[in-house]
Amino acid sequence: MKGLVVKSTGKLYQVKTEQNQIIACTLKGIIRLEQRKSTNPIAVGDTIEYDAEHCITNIYPRKNYIIRKSINLSKQTHILASNLDQVLLIASLHSPKTSLGFIDRFLITAEAYQIPIQIIFNKKDLLSPEEEEMCQQIQKMYETIGYPCFIISTLNAQDINQIKNELTNKITLIAGHSGVGKSTLINAIEPTLNLKTNVISNTHLKGMHTTTFVELHALSFGGSIIDSPGIQELGLVKIAKEELKNYFKEFKTISNQCKFNNCMHINEPHCGVIKAVSINQISKIRYQSYLGILNGDETNWNEWELK
Repeated sequence: MKGLVVKSTGKLYQVKTEQNQIIACTLKGIIRLEQRKSTNPIAVGDTIEYDAEHCITNIYPRKNYIIRKSINLSKQTHILASNLDQVLLIASLHSPKTSLGFIDRFLITAEAYQIPIQIIFNKKDLLSPEEEEMCQQIQKMYETIGYPCFIISTLNAQDINQIKNELTNKITLIAGHSGVGKSTLINAIEPTLNLKTNVISNTHLKGMHTTTFVELHALSFGGSIIDSPGIQELGLVKIAKEELKNYFKEFKTISNQCKFNNCMHINEPHCGVIKAVSINQISKIRYQSYLGILNGDETNWNEWELK
């Protein structure tokens, strides 16, 4: 029997059957052993087969997935969700501030698995005039590369309708740091879900987890969203240093101007990318992000000042 995994709680999986019923399933040990490099061998979004005892016996091949390093187990990975049409990455400049390093690593992950991604800058209503101007500059930087961006407030009906249009008839992962307003945004999009929300920690100005488990929700206007717990860090997985340049969109059209086919865009002579950075054809911030990730910098650097 075939079904769709709509919620994962670690040991139990909620599965939507072909008869649109929700059943609880467990996992055969052999599948767990085969997927031992991942902390979650079954991910929300997976299509699976289960037997009469509601035990998962097979996982169908995934068309894509978003993956990261496990927080506590550096040699293992964790799949956020699979079989996606797109990702909405929720960011904020205000309580808490999302780092550009985090955004760039998420974009790289989506590029690696060819998943379209859009960036939503939330909490527009809390921004000072200076912060709003800065946010518009960041929006321009990413849109110039080819990533659609929206600056929104969950209190603005027009903003919410715009996001609903982007979600219609698609399977979308909603991701971002804790506290950026994912649950509040989802409640504004689909009020019947009534997801739990929480306040920001005044001590550290960081978000507090409200979503505990990854869960897929059907939308009344068509499509589905996958709500995920807040992510504090995003370590890249299975991307070799030689491949990293391929996941920076703005490098692709310029790299053919490099003298060497294997140019890493670091200090090679006659590098088209380095020249493009020097004349502001490529953002210096994005280029510094590339160098930082290339050198193994996993910190969530917070440089928002455009130069």
